[in-house]
Amino acid sequence: MNALHGYERAGAALRITGEFMTSLFSSASAPPVAYTRTAIALHWLIALLIVCGFALGWLMTDIPGFTPAKLKYYSWHKWIGVTVFALAIARVLWRATHVPPPMPAGMPAWQRAGAHGVHALLYVLMLAIPATGYLYSSAANIPVVYLGLVPLPRLIDPDPALKATLKAAHVALNYGLLALVAAHVAAAVKHQWLDRDGVLSRMLPFLK
Repeated sequence: MNALHGYERAGAALRITGEFMTSLFSSASAPPVAYTRTAIALHWLIALLIVCGFALGWLMTDIPGFTPAKLKYYSWHKWIGVTVFALAIARVLWRATHVPPPMPAGMPAWQRAGAHGVHALLYVLMLAIPATGYLYSSAANIPVVYLGLVPLPRLIDPDPALKATLKAAHVALNYGLLALVAAHVAAAVKHQWLDRDGVLSRMLPFLK
């Protein structure tokens, strides 16, 4: 009988301990209400660099010939691309190790799927666009010297045909990114000021 009571007490103690640990870990791993400061900083820094990269891209291609100003803009454009590529990798790694805030509870399933799809494509393009630009420079036998200080390796041999293909891909991907960014911004504005579900405030906490 004493042994039976001992087993019951031990079982009760284990059950209580298990419930306590479950509640402890579930509360500790609860989804955050906003993105981390690191995620926010990476988001807006990459966004700013992308805007600058777009502006330089249009500006430099409108300048006829190969003036010193045009060559300078090309260098800046390449530096921005390399920086965006590195920051995009950092952002992917951060996202993989930090739980993002959940979507609003009332958001329809199709909007959730669309948001996840747009985010995934944005990550792909943030890597693919700099990669095609860098490979284009290699195929065109144009060196890339990061910040004018660090020569980057040429990954492929000069190839006129491949150069044309990579240039076309780089331009097309940029237009795709422009369309996705426009959709991303429009959706964020809609959710913040029409749906009023606080989506944008997760990335801009001062909007709360």
